[in-house]
Amino acid sequence: MMTRLAAWWRERVPVSGVQLRELTNEPVPNHLKKWWFALGGTPAYLFVVQIVTGILLAFYYQPAPSTAYESIRFITQDVAYGWYFRSLHKWGATFMIAAVILHQMRVYFTCAYRRPRELNWVIGMCLLMTTLLTGFTGYSLVYEQLSYWGAQVAANISNAVPVVGGVAKHMLLGGEVYNERTLPRLYILHAAVLPTTIVLLVIVHVAFIRVHGVTELRFPDEDVAKPSHYDFFPDHLYTELSIGLVLMILLSAVSTIFPAMIGPKADPLTTPEVIKPEWFFYVSFRWLKLFSLTFAVLSTGFIVLAMFAWPWIDSALRRLTGSDDASVYIGIVATFLLVGLTVWEAVVEH
Repeated sequence: MMTRLAAWWRERVPVSGVQLRELTNEPVPNHLKKWWFALGGTPAYLFVVQIVTGILLAFYYQPAPSTAYESIRFITQDVAYGWYFRSLHKWGATFMIAAVILHQMRVYFTCAYRRPRELNWVIGMCLLMTTLLTGFTGYSLVYEQLSYWGAQVAANISNAVPVVGGVAKHMLLGGEVYNERTLPRLYILHAAVLPTTIVLLVIVHVAFIRVHGVTELRFPDEDVAKPSHYDFFPDHLYTELSIGLVLMILLSAVSTIFPAMIGPKADPLTTPEVIKPEWFFYVSFRWLKLFSLTFAVLSTGFIVLAMFAWPWIDSALRRLTGSDDASVYIGIVATFLLVGLTVWEAVVEH
């Protein structure tokens, strides 16, 4: 019976195991055996978790100001394992954003964005921005006090952007102020537009990696007599599966120990004494508190644009300084600044 089934399959899918190995078995540099050098697969795995749990939550979520909070309460308290899948979705988003940030940092500090991989760095920055927007829109859907007023603050910040600010605010809120169209708009962005954009960006990102190959890193303690590459299939695939298994256990444990809670329902007439965004926006929030709104917005935009253009800025720095490590030193200072502002915002009450 099994022989007949195998023959039936081979006739309709005429791809043998040997052909499949030849197709996928691109040699992989040895440094990718280390997890922190293979971070690209981590957010991809977590993105799949987000899609699956998001679909399950979508069966019950109702994106309207009059129903959103109650539907979240129903998921959290009444639906069988609803609290668990909502917690998986929340913590999966946290882990995914952290993984994308760490992956972009790894690419930066190993200078893997240099010629001819400049465009793939730009794609990576687009993925980072899209992932952050996905986290923001997801946080806004709960319709708690903090998520409601967080969306209001984001709209006001958008409005401060020169030229396009007013349009951006209107597109985000579906009007001049938060209204009955805002939540459905945020939901469409979160559940359809942004995930589709991420999928398309990932396809282009992987295509560039396939064309250019992975940046090869050599370490002083490596044995030059040993092969510098290993097989993608099955060796690297096993590495990625092991990472996925560890993430699955960690994500499940964190979701169980620290389940997603639900705060007070949004009250448009009562502004909370303390408004804090999710942790990945602590830097921006603290920056806004340190400077005027206009300066904070313009400087943030300048920094983001500089990061998009960093491969070319790095090239200019190397020509001017004669050093290949100028970007690394700048990155170290920027990392301490980002961590410092994040911790500062986390520990203060206001």
